[in-house]
Amino acid sequence: MNFSDALKELKNGKKLQRSGWNGKNLFVYLVSGGDYKVQMDCIKPYADNNGCVHYEPYFAIKNVKNTINTWIPSVSDILANDWEVID
Repeated sequence: MNFSDALKELKNGKKLQRSGWNGKNLFVYLVSGGDYKVQMDCIKPYADNNGCVHYEPYFAIKNVKNTINTWIPSVSDILANDWEVID
């Protein structure tokens, strides 16, 4: 599928990958925004009365190290037609 269709699936809570990616078991997903307890001192001045800050939605990727990073699609990712939903 193309990235426009992939984006719809991401918004529906699906995990996606590209068949052209080299790494095994890589996938991206959309993290919903929400209010989270402050973890870093530098952000405490922006916390609400409950000690939380609001995070906007963002993309994340499960990488080859089995850890999670934020993810920004490349031009190649956006123009690709090899996106697929995974379980």
